[in-house]
Amino acid sequence: MPRIMTQHLVPGMIVAEDVFAFNGQMIIPKDMVLTDKAITKLEFYSVVSVRIKEESASITPEEREEETYSQKIKNSAEYKEFKANFEESVEEFHDNVNDIVTKNVINTDALLSESEKVLDENPNGIHIFDMLHNMRMYDDSTYAHCMNVSLICNVFGRWLKFPDEDLKVLTLCGLLHDIGKLKIPGEIVGKPAKLTDEEYKIIKTHTLEGYNILKKLPINPHIKNAALMHHEKCDGTGYPVGLTTDRIDPFARIVAIADVYDAMTSARVYRGPLCPFKVIEIFESEGLQKYDPKYIMTFLEYIVNTYMNNRVKLSNGMEGDIVLINKLNLSHPMVRVGDKFINLSEQTDISIEAII
Repeated sequence: MPRIMTQHLVPGMIVAEDVFAFNGQMIIPKDMVLTDKAITKLEFYSVVSVRIKEESASITPEEREEETYSQKIKNSAEYKEFKANFEESVEEFHDNVNDIVTKNVINTDALLSESEKVLDENPNGIHIFDMLHNMRMYDDSTYAHCMNVSLICNVFGRWLKFPDEDLKVLTLCGLLHDIGKLKIPGEIVGKPAKLTDEEYKIIKTHTLEGYNILKKLPINPHIKNAALMHHEKCDGTGYPVGLTTDRIDPFARIVAIADVYDAMTSARVYRGPLCPFKVIEIFESEGLQKYDPKYIMTFLEYIVNTYMNNRVKLSNGMEGDIVLINKLNLSHPMVRVGDKFINLSEQTDISIEAII
């Protein structure tokens, strides 16, 4: 049975074997037909690839009409400016990172300047999140993903009220967290077809490879640790070692949240960007033990509050406005539909499908 990398999975493919997390917990059962939510769940658990039944492996993605909210963002002058700045910064970042890998030299000021260029032009944090979600053409690029994570880390650090120096370190942690992937053959990292078991094992070594690249460089230890530990989980279910909260570098705990959030909300060839409330629901149901509570709750609360008063489409087809956030159930706020108020935390059969 072919093994397909998670970012290349498409709804309708059939899982050929039980899929387990690193602690042995079953995530997806054998013979399950993959849905968008199931694929997002695999990304949440940092599953690199999945064995797919041969007869379903050839399913091709169908473009779906993107949500109105996404269309509005893509048509805005702010997005077009963001896209231009982002493209330029990724190109410069590409060259700077390659110098680290090939010449064993690092210029942190040059690295930071690329993130700052994008941030200076787009100071509003949630707008950066919205626009990153719509950068489809960069979905599978290691360089662009690192840039995404650095921007998310910078905004996240401001939400956490980090002092300026710590904010710079955190931004660099995001920029360099996946540098180890540059030691993995490109034909493996970007392979759209099946992976061999050996290729699967090689991809998972990128955390150790990243640490080895950075360990002798004159940079803050948090940056080195973030490269090594960004796939560790607070409950011990991560890799490469299976560390628990107190043994995971605090900056790596933040990068871990930014990393998986970017993966889960990225646009895919078969859909536009995933609704943040769907992602928040997965974090709430399965992630509160895996991520440091003081970080994950701040992250989720800020994201939810920025969508206050936004118009949303519900799973029952109704449309309404978010009027009240439920702190005990962030993914299910109060929504006003006409003159009626729907408390989604009580009506669990209804959820937010999209921001419109």
